[in-house]
Amino acid sequence: MARERSTAPQGSAHGTAKDTGKVKKTRWYHQVWQAYKITRQSDPAVTWIMLGVFVAIVAIGVVVGLLLDQLVYVLVLSVPFALMGGMFVLARRAETAAYTRIEGQPGAALAALGTLRRGWTFTQEPVAADPRTQDLVFRGVGRPGVVLVGEGPSHRIGKLLEAERKRTARVVSGAPIHLIQVGDGEGQVPLRRLPRTVTKLKPQLTKDEVAVVLRRVTSLGAARLPVPKGIDPMRARPDRKGMRGR
Repeated sequence: MARERSTAPQGSAHGTAKDTGKVKKTRWYHQVWQAYKITRQSDPAVTWIMLGVFVAIVAIGVVVGLLLDQLVYVLVLSVPFALMGGMFVLARRAETAAYTRIEGQPGAALAALGTLRRGWTFTQEPVAADPRTQDLVFRGVGRPGVVLVGEGPSHRIGKLLEAERKRTARVVSGAPIHLIQVGDGEGQVPLRRLPRTVTKLKPQLTKDEVAVVLRRVTSLGAARLPVPKGIDPMRARPDRKGMRGR
């Protein structure tokens, strides 16, 4: 009895597995272009500012080249610096545009605090909330101690922050507690300056003490009011590592 020949092309199964196993990576210039498009939507002037910086740096290179009688050499050298200047402008304008888009939204403070590097642990849900006014308080723990960040008008959020401070003080055994109000009111910190304000707090606890404080405040729980997902002011920023090439 003759064997039946398979009509399927040889290596098709291997090829399919190979195709499905590939993960397409996003190139750095795609990330830059995406950041530029997002920024331009809320900041149309970014194009002209970037071009102005590029032209200005190249013009300086031309002047220096003429003075040194090395026009071609200095001009070629100035182009990479001009590109770097344009990318720096894009990064700063993209960050500003991103903060502008999320400003005033519930959970914007947590999104801004998420840009902090190592050394801080913030709750992913508010530890205190007013469902009626949507005023929120978030808590973080680091070497400077406990920081409570409140979102809301100054005449309201102060009471919510103070109530949470008293609740927290009962379990942290004298660890420093810092209160920060986010907003544009008197005595409040603008959203875009919040990460820098937190990083400027002076360390007062050891790493072991931070771990103890973190365990104690975690036992307090959260307000069980989830923050809207997808709010991240840094998503619109171009990948700086990618700009240097891969």
